[in-house]
Amino acid sequence: MVPGLRLALTWTVLLLLAACGGSGAAQATPTQSAAAPTANASANPNPPAAPVATDHVTIKDFRFMPAAITAKAGTTVTWINQDADVHTVAFQAESGLVSKPMQQGESFTHTFASAGTFPYICSIHPSMHGMAVVTT
Repeated sequence: MVPGLRLALTWTVLLLLAACGGSGAAQATPTQSAAAPTANASANPNPPAAPVATDHVTIKDFRFMPAAITAKAGTTVTWINQDADVHTVAFQAESGLVSKPMQQGESFTHTFASAGTFPYICSIHPSMHGMAVVTT
């Protein structure tokens, strides 16, 4: 290769690398802000889905599925743990009823004697929430 051409190519490559490399400091680009919050700022942005009529709740991927159920008074509901982690069903009302820790494949049943709304969590993983709406 001709020495002058090699030098010209080297400088071209160096200039291109310098232009692409920038100063190394990222520049923040301002973005348009989100809309102002509504009057009820404490409202849950992701309201729970409507309760599903069922007597079976699956525990999987650190969630109760469905998250909200509806059943008639006298119905026995079964929760089955399909997760590799241990979980519980802990009612936040109704005398603080808590299932034993369930290993994968184990289940817990509860018969709802009266109408009402019964929120529950996993006492081991309190970010897991569920709700049973019991009707007459």
